[in-house]
Amino acid sequence: MARRLTIDPITRIEGHLRIDCEVDGGKVTNAWSSGQMWRGIELILKDRDPRDAWVFTQRICGVCTTVHAITSVRAVENALDLEVPLNAQYIRNMIMCAHGVHDHIVHTYHLAALDWVDIVSALEGDPAGAAKLGATLSDYRANSIPAITAVKEKLGSFVGTGQLGVFASGYWGHPAMALPPDVNLLAATHYLQALEVQRAANKIVSILGAKTPHVQNLAVGGVANPINPNSQSTLTLERLFAIRALIDQLKDFVHNALITDVAAIGALYADWTGYGAGVTDYLSVPDLPLDTKGTTFELPGGFVPASGIADFQAIDSYQDAYFRDGVAESVKHAWYDYSGPGTALHPFDGETAPNYTDFQDDGKYSWIKAPTFHGKRAQVGPLANVLAMVAAGHEPTTRHLNRLVALASQIAGTEIPLAALHSTIGRIAARAVRCAVLLDSLENQWQLLVDNIARGDFDTFNRPVFPKGEQRGFGYHEAPRGVLSHWVVIRDGRIANYQAVVPSTWNAGPRDDNDALGPYEASLVDNPVADPDKPLEVLRTVHSFDPCIACAIHLADADARPIVQVKAL
Repeated sequence: MARRLTIDPITRIEGHLRIDCEVDGGKVTNAWSSGQMWRGIELILKDRDPRDAWVFTQRICGVCTTVHAITSVRAVENALDLEVPLNAQYIRNMIMCAHGVHDHIVHTYHLAALDWVDIVSALEGDPAGAAKLGATLSDYRANSIPAITAVKEKLGSFVGTGQLGVFASGYWGHPAMALPPDVNLLAATHYLQALEVQRAANKIVSILGAKTPHVQNLAVGGVANPINPNSQSTLTLERLFAIRALIDQLKDFVHNALITDVAAIGALYADWTGYGAGVTDYLSVPDLPLDTKGTTFELPGGFVPASGIADFQAIDSYQDAYFRDGVAESVKHAWYDYSGPGTALHPFDGETAPNYTDFQDDGKYSWIKAPTFHGKRAQVGPLANVLAMVAAGHEPTTRHLNRLVALASQIAGTEIPLAALHSTIGRIAARAVRCAVLLDSLENQWQLLVDNIARGDFDTFNRPVFPKGEQRGFGYHEAPRGVLSHWVVIRDGRIANYQAVVPSTWNAGPRDDNDALGPYEASLVDNPVADPDKPLEVLRTVHSFDPCIACAIHLADADARPIVQVKAL
């Protein structure tokens, strides 16, 4: 007999996501993904100056801040056909690469790892054994017996006081936990080390963006980072070489800890390459523009259909009609009303009219809309991006992917095919690959900026001009969780309509006009569930997408009551 499970909230990074499942015979037979708060940023932006939109949109979320800022300025620049100086492109690109590296490290260790790593079991591990295991995987210098011993002692002190802190709510001892104690101890060591390592990436964002979260340096037309070799108040070589030192700190951990950890865990949970595929039409976009117009990019993107990478269709520029014309959002199962026939709308014509009707399995059940790409549901995120870059022949992606798969195959004792990426564990593996790719790109963008300054080019800003009449523009960015796009209609210098179609809208959206399941929902069907009272397996699959639901929804009160009050002391 089927049993209904409701997990609310399910996210580690922040709440608002509810997952309902029907479980029968030890597996999921149906699923519903529900965003539990409304995002009203589109209404807040109406009639505002388009140059200010990025300041508001990056407040959609306290995690995905820079990604909304960059996508917003790109949307307005697209509407104005405004070119961006090369220095500004390189600075923006470095910020986005550093943000992505930070985000992927945090997801791998602090948001997903505890679904696979048993912290209590780690207390039974032997530091010498864990260090020996680490040495077989890489020459990571922090895999020493003293370092691992210190971590074991710290974990023991948590347990001894009865205060597990961030480890308090895990399903420790769950039958689906399969790692040996030494592996758990090594992974727990890297979990704590990652808390320090991720700070290096955030420092890069802070140096270039003035602060993080919520960078302060962007502007429609470029960045507010003046370059003057003779002034310490600007972006100097001293600051740039401080960034280079931080990049070098990140490289050791990403290449010798993160990649090897994911390969080892993937190999030891090889059965999870058979679960969680869901929607296998994949969408990504190119990023890191290398010219002033956004027609050439360091990282490729495009659409990979379920038929395979041989049928990959590239997205080529910020003017790409294939992407521009392909996006639509349905509200058949979302708590909104559309005027007219009520069917899916293109974002330029998008409407934000909330209408809450309670949770209805066959009706409306989410504050998240359901995007489609040329009528199809599409999965977005690092897996989509890695597959697209492999299809486009991107050498760094292919190299890092081959290394991870070869190491996992060696540990598993059998060759792991590319098809294994279409899975829960495959999404985590792709995120590790993309982290390494972004780190390579961060180093390359740093060199491009230094070389361009050496040629005497100090420009960082082109002033925008807003003509009378209407302009429409869209901006996109391959954010850590996948395709992010902003769509703006400007009328006489003011925002007439604004829509943000975000990664967790693509993945967490409910059923569409054709009742096709969204990626979260589809990925859960046939997922095993060993213990319905401890649905660890459901967490594994949903967390593999790295859900961040504030981007897909937001909080409002229909009676205009204060939601939060801040008092300065």
